[in-house]
Amino acid sequence: MTTPRLHPVMFRALWAYRGFVLGAVRRELETRYRGSLLGALWLVLQPLAQILVFTLVFAEIMKPTLPGHEGSVFAYSIYLCAGVLPWGLFAEVLTRLNTVFLENANLIKKSSFPRIALPAVVVLSALANFAVIMGLFLVFLAIAGVWPGIALAGLLPVLAIQLAFAIGLGLLCGTLNVFFRDVGPLVSVVLGFWFWLTPIIYVAATLPPRAQQLVALNPMTPIVGAYQRVLLDGAWPDPVALAPVAGIAAVLLVLSGVFFLRQAPELVDEL
Repeated sequence: MTTPRLHPVMFRALWAYRGFVLGAVRRELETRYRGSLLGALWLVLQPLAQILVFTLVFAEIMKPTLPGHEGSVFAYSIYLCAGVLPWGLFAEVLTRLNTVFLENANLIKKSSFPRIALPAVVVLSALANFAVIMGLFLVFLAIAGVWPGIALAGLLPVLAIQLAFAIGLGLLCGTLNVFFRDVGPLVSVVLGFWFWLTPIIYVAATLPPRAQQLVALNPMTPIVGAYQRVLLDGAWPDPVALAPVAGIAAVLLVLSGVFFLRQAPELVDEL
């Protein structure tokens, strides 16, 4: 059976080519903003612009109420950032994994290396970007006097579940996209709707009952909710809410890995 060999095959290959992976991540981070006047500041300015627009539109016009934070000046901005930042990581991993094999077709054809190294480069690069942005956000929380405390450690398992879900889904879509090119545009369209089905700029409790039921089925709802719970309330994530998503992520990760290993020999011919 292929499944028992999933762990040793993929991780042994990544460990053997760790120099290749880390070197590729470093080159990508160095060249991403080379030639631009603001350089790496774009890493912060892009999500910051999105947060400012949402804050101005929804905080000032719609005036959302956050239970227990009615008098807080920064409550909605923190709630918004706690949703936008992890969503950005999820969307980046999924979007880039969706096209990683097509974008590196020439490298795959001309070089001999484990193909799983390419998704690893994408994930590590996205994590580095996320670490910078989240680090700046945590500095803001400390300055504003709303530090979440020891509950911040609870985000580590949440991040692991989020990455497992994004990698599993992204690897599956990326492999399928090599054989069925409609998968790429479809993922972009689905992500656009997915964002609005996730309680990032609104509070799920304010929706009609049927809409709340729909939002509750979204796997990203408990993940984003865990970030908001920790960063806004300083409370530990709810393990009961995260358990189903963790199960889905684990199954998806295994299935996508098995599918990728089976299709990897045919990638070159299709590219």
